[in-house]
Amino acid sequence: MKVRAGSVYRFNPNLLDQIHVCARGLKAGDKVMVVKLNGAPPPNTMGQCHVNGPDGQFAGMVSCKSLEKIA
Repeated sequence: MKVRAGSVYRFNPNLLDQIHVCARGLKAGDKVMVVKLNGAPPPNTMGQCHVNGPDGQFAGMVSCKSLEKIA
């Protein structure tokens, strides 16, 4: 799934994010916002993206397949 910077998604960790934790403090069901960081690859590069956690602080990098659209 392609994600868009500035959009909010529900975090549902896939196997990769369960094993290799790059986003500290995120739990299944958290609402996260995809962000575009200066000097970093854009979202969807190699299936990864950077996210801000539910508190608005930078949380880390997650797999795009771990994010679900919020209806």
